[in-house]
Amino acid sequence: RLPGWDYDGDNPLALPSGPQIAGHLRRYVRDRSLTVREHTPVQAVESRGGAAGDDVRFRTRLHDGTTVESRNLVAAIGGYAQPRKPILSCDIDSAVHQIHSSDYRNPDSLPDGSVLVVGAGISGQQIADELVEAGRRVFLSVGRHRAWPRHYRGRTIHEWMHVFALYEDFVTAGPAGSSRLAGLPVCGNRLGTAELNLGTLAEKGVVLVGSARGARGRELMLEDNVLDIAEESALAFRAVINKIDAGLRDRGFVAADDATKPVVNLDAITGFGTRLDLAHHGISTILWCTGFRPDYQLLPAEALDENGVPLQQGGILGALPGLYYAGLPDGDSLARTGLAAVADNGRFIARQIHIDHLMRTQSPESLVAPV
Repeated sequence: RLPGWDYDGDNPLALPSGPQIAGHLRRYVRDRSLTVREHTPVQAVESRGGAAGDDVRFRTRLHDGTTVESRNLVAAIGGYAQPRKPILSCDIDSAVHQIHSSDYRNPDSLPDGSVLVVGAGISGQQIADELVEAGRRVFLSVGRHRAWPRHYRGRTIHEWMHVFALYEDFVTAGPAGSSRLAGLPVCGNRLGTAELNLGTLAEKGVVLVGSARGARGRELMLEDNVLDIAEESALAFRAVINKIDAGLRDRGFVAADDATKPVVNLDAITGFGTRLDLAHHGISTILWCTGFRPDYQLLPAEALDENGVPLQQGGILGALPGLYYAGLPDGDSLARTGLAAVADNGRFIARQIHIDHLMRTQSPESLVAPV
């Protein structure tokens, strides 16, 4: 969906890996002779204010001491800057290896022994799946999440999202006003080749335990909520299948009938209790798949509210002239944080900057002409 760039692979239904996406973007940069500074952290952005006609409204200071001056600035820093670990991690015995999902690479990178994965979102379930496939003993501390099928009635879930306009359901994380955004639905293993949910993990031998609520040395206190969490995810799973079936009936589309309707196998899931003894179960590593928190402090203070959150309109327009955002969470929707939003955001922002240029230079070109 990037401007002027069509998919050039041999499988339009494949899910590219992280390195493949990075390679795709590097080719895009190279073919268009774009200037990209990799491994160049920004220390701070200063707003110079000034009149509407000024060429320089922002001064961006980089970690190597250099400065970039610009009239316009796009802050594509999203809402997921700092790895998030619960405070209870500080109460766990220091002999237990603790790592956040952002630092995880593969099963061989972890110490020998059983692994406790905390968090049942996409990262948590995919990592737990990879670890158990590698022969590790795995415990998964569950939390609220949604599960969708990867394939249904001969098509991928992404095809059905397109056919029946289910994308908003996919990216809308929960009830409006929720204090935290849940992740996108879990709908397949990391390769996109198999179904993934709490039922498939339990069938493989992953031990499901409740949400972690406290710690003391090598003991974790848990909420007794495994069955409730599993049932809640199964409801989300059934709901999207019912929407697809209803759409097929209403429009008279012909689709394959699955021999076995996909479900979250609740029969494979059992409760665990309210205590987890790490030493007793040989757990040497805790892998925190507990998400990220935002950090906008490198932006000018006048661009932020009293809580350090960007002042913005529609998730794109900033509070300062020439300041734009890409990737900000917007209410209860994750739509603007995804790769699919890049092209739409980019076109809008490019149009705004182009209009600014035409007006500032008093160009006779029409303001409504496409960029």
